Amino acid sequence: MTTSSIPQHEGQTSVEPHRVLVLNSGSSSVKYQLLDMRDRSRLASGLVERIGEETSRLVHTPPAGGGAEPRERTGRIADHDEALKAAAEELAADGLGLDSPELAAIGHRVVHGGLKFSAPTVITDEVLTEIERLVPVAPLHNPANITGIRTAQALRPDLPQVAVFDTAFHTTMPEAAARYAIDVETADAHRIRRYGFHGTSHAYVSRKTAELLGKAPEEVNVIVLHLGNGASASAVAGGRCVETSMGLTPLEGLVMGTRSGDIDPAVTFHLKRVAGMSADEIDVLLNKKSGLVGLCGDNDMRVIRRRIDEGDERAALAFDIYVHRLKKYIGAYTAVLGRVDAVAFTAGVGENAAPVREAAIAGLEELGMAVDASLNAVRSGEPRLISPEYARVAVAVVPTDEELEIAEQTFALVSRGDADSPAHSDN
Repeated sequence: MTTSSIPQHEGQTSVEPHRVLVLNSGSSSVKYQLLDMRDRSRLASGLVERIGEETSRLVHTPPAGGGAEPRERTGRIADHDEALKAAAEELAADGLGLDSPELAAIGHRVVHGGLKFSAPTVITDEVLTEIERLVPVAPLHNPANITGIRTAQALRPDLPQVAVFDTAFHTTMPEAAARYAIDVETADAHRIRRYGFHGTSHAYVSRKTAELLGKAPEEVNVIVLHLGNGASASAVAGGRCVETSMGLTPLEGLVMGTRSGDIDPAVTFHLKRVAGMSADEIDVLLNKKSGLVGLCGDNDMRVIRRRIDEGDERAALAFDIYVHRLKKYIGAYTAVLGRVDAVAFTAGVGENAAPVREAAIAGLEELGMAVDASLNAVRSGEPRLISPEYARVAVAVVPTDEELEIAEQTFALVSRGDADSPAHSDN
């Protein structure tokens, strides 16, 4: 179905659909944003959290400029179906109902697309079946994404529903970067390879970094550091990802809020044999009790920095380990790319923690990288350079906008008029 085929309701004049609803369905939450693609403005947004609990909460932010304050609902929201219906009611209260002929499509964040999906894809029964087949490699994420898709389809069965995959941007990695050095038949039988995540963020930030430098993405090599509670790095050569730090799962790579990142795989065998831990216990340890929280008990970088200022040695060591891993990846990706035009920091820590940016770049002058202390101290929601003019490699802070990236990809797909055919690779 293309955008032109959306039915008009009686009494309504013909209108070119120009809105996209972006849905990010987690295991117990739904985030949503409604965007006007004529000027890329946010019409409304919201979050439904703690779905299935007695303490469920919906916070809805109405259109800016109308003078209305955010609205909040509390009380049990049983499931994703009820959550999306509640969000639809809030949108309707602002005159932005999902039955509007101005709605062109619904874009869904889907965490894992495997190798099959390398582009935004209109969701068909075949596509949904393939997303379900990938549940074993994304057991925490894909099931929730599927639930959100099915609920949205029930609410607007006539509307194009588009999947935008976190892994898609990384499907351009060469085999030398994507494959693990294990038995090939075993790896292929169980889909074991490096997929990478945060792809929509890496795509958006690498493109915006090129714009900041006044160049086309094809002309620029960028190292993107997406530093949030989950953290990942990517090496982007001419707009294409050639390496990324996360692997089969989001556990590999940088030190994160609660994840260990890179670790000797034999640690898991050791914990099983010596500590008597089960596979599930080790999984919880490495994903939820490691990283910054495992090192010092906190995963909020603001708290960690305050503790460092107060002389806390555990917090200082956690910070040093975090930064040491960052430096390793910056150096490694410099080698992978050969020429680096920019290093871009993004996401919650990357955008807001000036000490992290300063420490990560310190000592890399021989690589052409430096940070200007006064520029680094500036707080802004706009993309900006924080490197001195003499630096050979630009260092930038580029706020990410994954929802806008999903909306852009969704709208571009349905506007081309080929929304009846899935856009995926043949791999």
